[in-house]
Amino acid sequence: MEQVAFAEGVFTWPSEDPRLIGGRCAACAAVTFPLQPGCPRCGSTAMEQHELPARGRLWTFTTQEFAPIPHFAGQAAAAFEPFGVGMVELGDEVRVEGRLTTADPDQLEIGMEMELRVVPFCTRDDGTEVVTYAFAPV
Repeated sequence: MEQVAFAEGVFTWPSEDPRLIGGRCAACAAVTFPLQPGCPRCGSTAMEQHELPARGRLWTFTTQEFAPIPHFAGQAAAAFEPFGVGMVELGDEVRVEGRLTTADPDQLEIGMEMELRVVPFCTRDDGTEVVTYAFAPV
């Protein structure tokens, strides 16, 4: 089965050691995710591509317990399973929102170490599997 990333330039793919692709301002060193054309801190347009750490700490989380609106590209409403969503602080650089590999609050704790993973998101009509990033407890 062919696999493709949900969007180009968001994470390294394919890769044995996937990383999110952020940006670092050459003027003030602010880090963003995703890479942006301008710095939100100082306004400079001197943004450079910057691979983010693969590990970080869970800053906060919740679970998505109901099916998204019908045109959502992920799971069909009939196949919906709750999923976790969290904010992970990667190093001392940036906080990134993303899916979690578990929706069980008993397996999650604020401050726990998390690691970037590439996970299935949906399958297109032609059989191509679309992948996205998520964070898993270490």
